[in-house]
Amino acid sequence: MINCYSQNKQYIEAFAIFYEMKSHGISSDEVTMSTVISACAHIVALDLGKEIHLYVMQNEFDLDVYLGSALVDRYAKCGSLDRSLLVFFKLQEKNLLCWNSIIEGLAVHGYAEEALAMFSRMEREKIKSNGVTFISALSACTHAGLVEEGRRRFLNMPCNISIPPEIQHYGCMVDLLCKAGLIKDALELIESMRIVPNSIIWGALLSGCKLYKNLEIAQVAVNKLMVLEPSNSGYYILLVNMYVESNRWNEVAKVRSTTKVQGIEKTSPGSSWIEMDSKIHLFAASDKSHPYLAKIYVVLRELDGQLKLAGYQPEVGFM
Repeated sequence: MINCYSQNKQYIEAFAIFYEMKSHGISSDEVTMSTVISACAHIVALDLGKEIHLYVMQNEFDLDVYLGSALVDRYAKCGSLDRSLLVFFKLQEKNLLCWNSIIEGLAVHGYAEEALAMFSRMEREKIKSNGVTFISALSACTHAGLVEEGRRRFLNMPCNISIPPEIQHYGCMVDLLCKAGLIKDALELIESMRIVPNSIIWGALLSGCKLYKNLEIAQVAVNKLMVLEPSNSGYYILLVNMYVESNRWNEVAKVRSTTKVQGIEKTSPGSSWIEMDSKIHLFAASDKSHPYLAKIYVVLRELDGQLKLAGYQPEVGFM
């Protein structure tokens, strides 16, 4: 049941089953704890994860490769890299999941050089990497702006893991090139792909065009995205913002007219989690159901006032 809830992204329910299991005096094992710890990672619940880690130590569970990998992954996803590294180096046996988790954690949180160094250490220890490992390595290159390093690792993939790059790896490379301002290089890479580029690839190119104000290639990306995801309003909004910044109001009107004719509506808002006082709080744009809503808006108004006093001016060209 815990695994079932977790796989269906109902992490709070997974924890409820775990605590109910404890209240009935039913003993857990390493498999149970691996599943619970993984659920903690998904909602970035650091304190809750620490509590469960303490439970693991108090009950003297064997810190095997599966339980250890879950702890490394959980601490890395929660941004507690010191704890993640501590567990990582304590493990007598490390599987590929464990290495991938620590490399990804370092890369995602901006420790690009450390992530690449860990990748090199993994290679020295003769651990066979896979596609996930290279996604983390390319992500580290993106965070650090290491274009040539990223290109080298991307081109070496067939030699290292005996498979050609997949769609996710192309996405990482397009993102890397776009963030470095190499928009034309990114477009050339997309056009040379051996597989059909998806909306993530074109979306990454469009974001790069927005960052470096390349309207010509942005229009190419949007035309592709209109075919792949015609109902996704985000791409239209991004293009409209670019036209507004360039004072091309005729194009703004055309895009808005297109969205109306096709009945495209704004996509549903995303949500985020935060942990406070051992409780998980869920937030979403325009959601007014939180019990502390009034207090939250008081603080937001105070912050808004402080921003104005500090001289902050919003970018009115961005919708």
